[in-house]
Amino acid sequence: MSLSEWLVKKRNICLNNNVKQSNIRLPENFWIKCNNCNFLMYHKNLNYNFKVCPKCNYHFPTSSQDRIEHIFDLNTWVSLDSNLCSTDPLGFSDKKLYRKRLSDMKLKTGLSDAVQTGVANINNMSVACGIMDFRFMGGSMGSVVGEKLTRLIEHATFYKLPLIILCASGGARMQEGMLSLMQMAKISSSLYKHSEANLPYFSILTSPTTGGVTASFAMLGDLIIAEPNALIAFAGRRVIEQTIKEDLPDNFQTSEYLFKHGFIDLIISRTDLRSKLSKLLSLYCLSNN
Repeated sequence: MSLSEWLVKKRNICLNNNVKQSNIRLPENFWIKCNNCNFLMYHKNLNYNFKVCPKCNYHFPTSSQDRIEHIFDLNTWVSLDSNLCSTDPLGFSDKKLYRKRLSDMKLKTGLSDAVQTGVANINNMSVACGIMDFRFMGGSMGSVVGEKLTRLIEHATFYKLPLIILCASGGARMQEGMLSLMQMAKISSSLYKHSEANLPYFSILTSPTTGGVTASFAMLGDLIIAEPNALIAFAGRRVIEQTIKEDLPDNFQTSEYLFKHGFIDLIISRTDLRSKLSKLLSLYCLSNN
């Protein structure tokens, strides 16, 4: 039997069994293309590599839950204040009621707000950690984000724990107006008390870290660490260019640009973050002995 005859036979069998081509579909996101180099990879391979492209080291966006699994010892994460939820103090509405926007975000992400806080271990060393999640209203900082981070810092100070905050945010949450801006001072004040207790604070900047978060606790770390090529800024590039009437460099507001100009201390790939944090925490323990 020739190849063409075999193909015709197989086609007839399929038609007789009512198997249609439209019914044969791959699951969504089964194969993923890198946004930077267009490398095509199997979704499980990307997940095994902490959502970092194995070819060009591009860092895909990731969730706070993924970061918990990537960084901490298995089953050591204990959440703090997970019941805190935002209300609608201003009765704010734009295209959608703020109250409705909050409920939609909770259903979509499974989170109560834009940060998870808790205590966990890294190689058996206890740390207090806050992890912002950009999926929840762009990681914006409202009253609950500020309250949860403040309580986390106070917990770390009371129990004499090192503190880590992973930042991912578009800035202060406009739907809460002045109440969101107040969180900048509240968190910064708690960090001062934590520093006075001679306890370390590592700030980890992921993409994007912008606005009021950059203008407060993101830049107050004893060590400021960033992921490669992360967007780190206060105001937007276009606003700055229009203000100073000059063109800015192509790599402006990236981790590499800020590292070169002394704004951050280390650039660490997500694949190395756990091991590097373990070494930094070990150095802190040695210095205190």
